[in-house]
Amino acid sequence: MAPPAALENATVPNTLPKEAAKEISTIAVESVDSIQTDNIPNLVEKPKTATSTTSAPAAEKPSITAKLAATLPFSIPEVRAKYITERDKRLRPDGNKQYGEFKGDFAHYLDDPYIPKTPREPRTVDIDFLILGGGFGGLCLAAELTKVGVNDFLIVDKAGDFGGTWYWNRYPGAACDIESYIYLPLLEETGYIPSEKYVRAHELLAHCTRIGKHFDLHRRALFHTQVTSLVWDDKVHRWTVYTDRGDVIRARFAASASGPLNMPKLPGVPGVGTFKGHSFHTSRWDYAYTGGDSAGGLDKLANKRVGFIGTGATGVQVVPHLGAGVQKGDGKLFVFQRTPSTVFWRGNKKTDEEWAKNLKPGWQRGRQDDFMKAMAGGQGQDLVGDEWTAISRWMREKELAKMEGFWGEYGSLLELADMWNMDRARGRCESVVKDGKTAEALKPWYRQFCKRPTFHDEYLETFNLSNVELVDTKGQGVDRITEKGVVVDGKEYELDCLVYGTGFEVWTPYSRRSGFEVYGKNGETMTEKWSDGVRTLHGLFMNNFPNLFIMTNAQSAFTANFVHAIGRQAEHIAWIIQQSNEKGIETVEATKEAENAWGETIIATSRLNLEFQQNCTPGYYNLEGDIDGSLLFKRSGNYGLGPIAFFKLMEEWREKGEFEGLQLTAFEGNVVEPKTQSGGNGNIEAGEANGVTKLSMATEPIVVAAA
Repeated sequence: MAPPAALENATVPNTLPKEAAKEISTIAVESVDSIQTDNIPNLVEKPKTATSTTSAPAAEKPSITAKLAATLPFSIPEVRAKYITERDKRLRPDGNKQYGEFKGDFAHYLDDPYIPKTPREPRTVDIDFLILGGGFGGLCLAAELTKVGVNDFLIVDKAGDFGGTWYWNRYPGAACDIESYIYLPLLEETGYIPSEKYVRAHELLAHCTRIGKHFDLHRRALFHTQVTSLVWDDKVHRWTVYTDRGDVIRARFAASASGPLNMPKLPGVPGVGTFKGHSFHTSRWDYAYTGGDSAGGLDKLANKRVGFIGTGATGVQVVPHLGAGVQKGDGKLFVFQRTPSTVFWRGNKKTDEEWAKNLKPGWQRGRQDDFMKAMAGGQGQDLVGDEWTAISRWMREKELAKMEGFWGEYGSLLELADMWNMDRARGRCESVVKDGKTAEALKPWYRQFCKRPTFHDEYLETFNLSNVELVDTKGQGVDRITEKGVVVDGKEYELDCLVYGTGFEVWTPYSRRSGFEVYGKNGETMTEKWSDGVRTLHGLFMNNFPNLFIMTNAQSAFTANFVHAIGRQAEHIAWIIQQSNEKGIETVEATKEAENAWGETIIATSRLNLEFQQNCTPGYYNLEGDIDGSLLFKRSGNYGLGPIAFFKLMEEWREKGEFEGLQLTAFEGNVVEPKTQSGGNGNIEAGEANGVTKLSMATEPIVVAAA
């Protein structure tokens, strides 16, 4: 979901009075390590303890912000006003409802163009664990289960092999935008070092296969298999899973690891189904039509008129290859833009072999953690040292944290640093793109993390080619699609081919994105449960849905390196399964009280992010700008203290070993009631429940405290 405006290493108390939660507006900030620079709108210095001593007011000094602003080539009020003007151009009353679905006449857009689907006999099995999804999330979970001795599991995926988003997204130019040494999971376990700082699609997909082979996962996978329903049977404490292959799978535990980018998004443009030319979505690239492969070489487009809708992260990677393709003949590329992306420098390079040879055990986790600290503005080494951490690096280089009054001005200084960085990005447009009008249209006018930033060294240059045209819709999007092409501002652009680089559904119901419904106790559906926002404990457990884990960043940690977060979730789930097996626990389920308390925690801490997102240009981070009063947005936010604090919270939860906030059922069927605020013994005493010993069910929430 949306990225958090969060503190990272702050001390987190165990309780928060309700009245304080309602009035929370400031957070105690104690060290530079405790700050996450992603999107904190305002922070104030931790207040000193009040005393009766009075003193004469000190003479006012020029603020750090004012001094620093005077050295920069822009006006803060003017930039703020420009941001709001550009946001307002793009706001739509239909918000997230503006998108359609790839169903009916559009269903063929989701066909697998890579591996043919082969017939097989239906499977009827009873297993310990079912993993829904074979991308990095499912692979990490399978690996962690294997490490703790759980081998009776199956992985089900609608794709033809492991890979998840990298199975589907093989478009030309596809590559990771997070450093590969911290993005690709399980590098130490598999003994692999990526070939480049930012590896391409073929290497990403190959690593998924490598993980599968290393942990012997292919024999425990059902590919080209779509789950149709997931149903809890409370009589036998099992999930029953039905698929489009006629399979009936009964599993003690199940985990949804389908990831946030699995359902392509169809623009709800009038006439979208009328185009008579060739069309496809970037996540199902048609190389039979374009020629080439994920490395480029789209020679069949030499004399084609190609339209591309979308200028997000995918578009930034695809457009240079489309431009090169039409450049080989008399073709023409039209790039239709609603909102420009921020395009920073990438600077890809080959892996230093000497560096790789000298890596010590534990290097990957250490590098991942250092990246989180650097992103948080902390004093890590910034080992990755790329454009992701430019803001915090700039603030450190200015030694702002050493200046008197820094914490009192942190919010305004962070905003200023953000403006400095975005001014760099806009300046790059001017220096690279030769046509002044095009350069101006490509400038991003919003704060950096309103949209996911992009990193590329050929995208802007592509607009200097004579047969590439940017069609700027001035924030409105295309008017309509016709049989012949696309209409913008009354002008029709005739096309041979139309490519949708429109991304993926994020805020739509889980059942719509996953393609199946989940039925918990008493037939309650997950769609019903999440109708007004996500409801979980720690982003993993749900009341009324025992033994089901949801691997998502909603109500959990958000970090730019999503794979790092799901890797930590996989470790957490594997620990729970290991403990359940050792202690004779048959079911684990969030209590209603703990689920509600965690929801209040998310809402309270998300207030740091809400104002920021309200001022952002519409996009998938902020529900297309439709977040005012939205419980869906508030409840579906991330843990507001950031990933470092969240991972620490989970580690401490495991160390206590009390399964706080969970209701457990022993194999005899005895339900263990949780300890409540009013007292009562909710512990399993020694000798009971097959050796489960003193597992306290206390449900105290972990929340942010008001300053």
